[in-house]
Amino acid sequence: MPGGRLTHHERLEIAKGLGDGLSYTDIAGGLGRPISTVTREVSRNGGPAAYRADAAHHATTGRARRRKQSPAGSPTAAPSAGGAHGRDPEAVLELEEQFTAMMVGTGLPRMTARVLTCLYVTDGGSLTATELAQRLQVSPASVSKAVGELEQQELIRRERDPGRRRDRYVIDADAWFRGWMASARQNAMLADFALRGAEVLGTATPAGTRMQDIGHFFEHVGRTMIQAAEEWRQADAERRSTPD
Repeated sequence: MPGGRLTHHERLEIAKGLGDGLSYTDIAGGLGRPISTVTREVSRNGGPAAYRADAAHHATTGRARRRKQSPAGSPTAAPSAGGAHGRDPEAVLELEEQFTAMMVGTGLPRMTARVLTCLYVTDGGSLTATELAQRLQVSPASVSKAVGELEQQELIRRERDPGRRRDRYVIDADAWFRGWMASARQNAMLADFALRGAEVLGTATPAGTRMQDIGHFFEHVGRTMIQAAEEWRQADAERRSTPD
């Protein structure tokens, strides 16, 4: 039925549809399922190129078994956003999975995307490494690697937990601004490198011209990104200072 879990047969149909080059819309229509169900299923099981029906079915069965063994009321489980403030837990879970899939689509590794999503949907906007590991049911080493990458991209920041010898990882309103600006700086570095490379190769040569074109592209994109971010910050400040 459309609201139930995917069957093994349905997963075989998804794999066949992907192999035939069908779109998610066509596959979902053939199954009588929402497009989001198919998108989520494929993204959480390797993506279109690596999706395998048997492996996906086995992984889903394993996840369901682990959830039964670690119920929400377990003392080892960190509180989640599902159910808080009268929210629909299933709707929250679907939101988390879709958010994770979107972040994976931008190039983030899946575990890194899961950690970022976890922080975003937490009302407090901050969690310790232990809380992240408990909530995501993964090893502390996996969390450590993920938060390191997110810190490097300036999508989260680290704070010392007052009175305790542990760090908290924080997501705030400026997270995407910082991440965007970090990306803009990287584009500026690429532009500088490419333009210097063009000089080394000779700007009149085919290779030098190619490098010069790359440099000008990233120079323009980086400058435009910074301008757009600053315009957003100014508009956001005005919006926040204006009474409703």
